[in-house]
Amino acid sequence: MRDVLERLMEWWRAGESVAVGTVVATFSSAPRLPGAVMLVGPDGEAVGSVSGGCVEGAVYQLGEEILESGESTLQRYGVSDESAFAVGLTCGGIIDIFVERVDRSSYPELGEVAADVEAGRPVAVATVIAHPDPARIGRRMVVRPVGQPTAGTLGSSRADDAVADDARGLLAAGRTETLEYGPDGQRRGEGMRVFVSSHAPVPRLLVFGAIDFAAAVAKLGSFLGYRVTVCDARAVFATASRFPSADEVIVDWPHRYLKAEAEAGRIDGRTVICVLTHDPKFDVPLLEVALRLPQLAYIGAMGSRRTHDDRMKRLQEAGLTDAELARLASPIGLDLGGRTPEETAVSIAAEIIALRWGGAGDRLTAVAGPIHH
Repeated sequence: MRDVLERLMEWWRAGESVAVGTVVATFSSAPRLPGAVMLVGPDGEAVGSVSGGCVEGAVYQLGEEILESGESTLQRYGVSDESAFAVGLTCGGIIDIFVERVDRSSYPELGEVAADVEAGRPVAVATVIAHPDPARIGRRMVVRPVGQPTAGTLGSSRADDAVADDARGLLAAGRTETLEYGPDGQRRGEGMRVFVSSHAPVPRLLVFGAIDFAAAVAKLGSFLGYRVTVCDARAVFATASRFPSADEVIVDWPHRYLKAEAEAGRIDGRTVICVLTHDPKFDVPLLEVALRLPQLAYIGAMGSRRTHDDRMKRLQEAGLTDAELARLASPIGLDLGGRTPEETAVSIAAEIIALRWGGAGDRLTAVAGPIHH
């Protein structure tokens, strides 16, 4: 949604109707993840993508029909369908796409949702995409973190309460999913499917150590969609000109900066930390803080085997437990055989991606089974 939000809001503010096709579920080797959006504008303009080109034509045609009828629909495209090759989904995957008409009347909360997304405030939108009662399909509820009110309704207070609770859990984890309930929100049941689109702040990548490897890691981290911070206590090295890909460059002692960010609530379970200083006076105090934080996606530290052994000894002497030390990826990265800063950055990114999605880091030619876990 973030990729097409600006264009969608232009039409919405002008009082126009737009067909919005959203990937709500994927199976096997689907080309796009849930949450990918394609718009069909009132003037016939297509914006965004739901399949990387595979089924855009079919979704475009469906969007034009829904602009006329106003009736939302859930459509499945996949290689098992007779029309699979006709619409172009040749990757072997299956995708469910929910297409609806959006305008100021059907989605009055969109302006506030867009403001939250643009400001980096967490917000989730729960939409009924399947229900025995056709009148409830397309109903939506806007959910914000605990303590903040919801907006809209899915048709009953029981359903609203159940979905709001689950949506807040997904929002806290930055996850977008389709959930299933009984027709009135029963936990054990089926019939009502609700797509929860989470718009959480961009995940953070904190790079400690203003060295040439850090510049490469910052560049690749930005490419992968992270908000990148480079931090070093040495002002002569920590400059914006040396790290043009970073969103911010901080001059501070690494452990002090990380502790302050954690206390301010700006560190969460999606945060990635790369310690590239390989200098004990910087990285040991920093890792003492990092390894004791309850939730982090990844903590990696650069250094030779000798540096690693010395670092582990110092951390043990500082009182860190075996369980805390087990969270540390050191030496950092996967064994790709790289040498340059750029190649090293790729190996670090590969390890982060593998841990996020449960990959083994093996060559795909050497393994059987699904490509995507």
